[in-house]
Amino acid sequence: MDIEQLMPHVEALIFASERPITQMEMVEMLGQAFETTIEMERIATCIDAIREKYDAPYYPFQLREAGGGYQFLTKKAYHKTVLQLNGDKHIKKLSAAAMETLAIIAYKQPISKSEIEYIRGVSADYSIQKLLEKELIVIAGRNEQMVGKPLVYATSKNFMDYLGINNPTQLPELKDISNIEIVLPTNGTEAQPGDEGALIVTEDGSLQHTGE
Repeated sequence: MDIEQLMPHVEALIFASERPITQMEMVEMLGQAFETTIEMERIATCIDAIREKYDAPYYPFQLREAGGGYQFLTKKAYHKTVLQLNGDKHIKKLSAAAMETLAIIAYKQPISKSEIEYIRGVSADYSIQKLLEKELIVIAGRNEQMVGKPLVYATSKNFMDYLGINNPTQLPELKDISNIEIVLPTNGTEAQPGDEGALIVTEDGSLQHTGE
């Protein structure tokens, strides 16, 4: 089967899949459908051709790689229009606390609950539970180096799907989002009368007191 014959079948799989579909899945499915071996390189060539096809300005959607696979997504210029289809009822809204917790996990993963609470200065139990329910984060194991070996959390595949990225390294750098310093609460046992300033996270990830 040549590329021209194979391409519409690859396109059909991506279109019909409810989630991002990987090249390996396409190789297996097409191999079973045609009872022959389909090389990964041929699938990759088809994907490149499909991406180029839908990059044309007269198509309202495009082929994107996200969450480890491929899917068709509406182009940014049409997001407001498509939003009218379902209205607000299908928008998953997060509270400010949950957003803060999610951002900390995204940039510090894997991270324990106590570390999240140290950064935020408040309990993170409720926020973590909500993020787990919405499948935006997952339990990624335990921190064997910390006392009690607490659970650690990381962002999920669904989180990457929502953002259209393949892994956390594709998140924008913090310096590109804001130049606001992250102020950490001072432990009550360490606070001394008359102390001024606060702990901040420096660019290399170390802690520094603003009064130093």
